[in-house]
Amino acid sequence: MDAGPVRKIASAGAAAVPVGGRSRDERRRSVGAQFAPRVARRLSVGYSRFVGAMKILLPVGALALVAIVAAWPYIQPSDSRFRIGFATLVSSEAQSPNIINPRLVGTDSSDQPFSITADMAKNFQLREDFWQNGAPVELEMPKADVTLEDGTWLVLTANSGLLIPQTKTLDLLGKVNLFHDSGYELHTEKATVDLKAGVAESNDPVEGQGPFGHLKAEGMRLLDKGKTILFTGKAQVTLYPGAGNPES
Repeated sequence: MDAGPVRKIASAGAAAVPVGGRSRDERRRSVGAQFAPRVARRLSVGYSRFVGAMKILLPVGALALVAIVAAWPYIQPSDSRFRIGFATLVSSEAQSPNIINPRLVGTDSSDQPFSITADMAKNFQLREDFWQNGAPVELEMPKADVTLEDGTWLVLTANSGLLIPQTKTLDLLGKVNLFHDSGYELHTEKATVDLKAGVAESNDPVEGQGPFGHLKAEGMRLLDKGKTILFTGKAQVTLYPGAGNPES
C-alpha cells in the first residue's frame, strides 16, 4: 500500500520558517527604514520654523519689556502731594532698612513744592500710610529745599535730622545752615522745620549775614518760607553802609 508523501512535522522546539523567507522583525525594520526619512524631514521643517519664530519673537519681547520699564513711572498712579524716592537700600534687618541718598518730594499747604534729601535714612519703613502712622526716620546730612511762590528758593542743611511723618516736621541738629535766594544766610545749632506750614524755628543762638549786614540773636522764627524772619531774645545787628539803598 502506498502510504503517500511523508509529512514532516516540526517538533515543539524547532523554529518555523515564515513564508517568503523573511522574519517579522526584518519586515518591521524594512518598513521603519522607508518612513524614517519622512519623519526626519518633518522634524527638520518643524525645528526650522521654531528657530525662525524665536528670531522674531525674542527681539520683539525684549523691546516690549524695555518699553514697559520705561513707561512704568508714568503708568503708576502717584500722589503729587508727597512722594518718597531712594537710590539704594542697605539693611541687615528687613524690618528696618537704611536708605542711601533718599529723596522726599511733595507740596506744602499752598501747593508749593519742597524736597528733602540726605546721605542716608536710618530705620526707614516704607508703608502706604507712612505720613499717618510711619515711624520717625533718622537722617544723616539732611537738606531741605523749598520753592517760594515768586520762584525764589530757601535751603536748610544740617549734620543730622529727625523726620516725624505724623506732624510732617523735620528736626535739624548740628551746624544748621539756612540759605535764601536773596543772599542772606543764618547759622545755628538746632532748628525745627514745619514742612506743611513753611515755618522754621530755633531757640538756640543765631548768627547770620547778608546784603543788609551782620546780626546775632538768641533765637529766630522764620515765617512764610523765609519772607519774614523774627529774631528773639537779645539781638545785635551791624548794618553795612548803604544797606537797603537800591542806588548803592
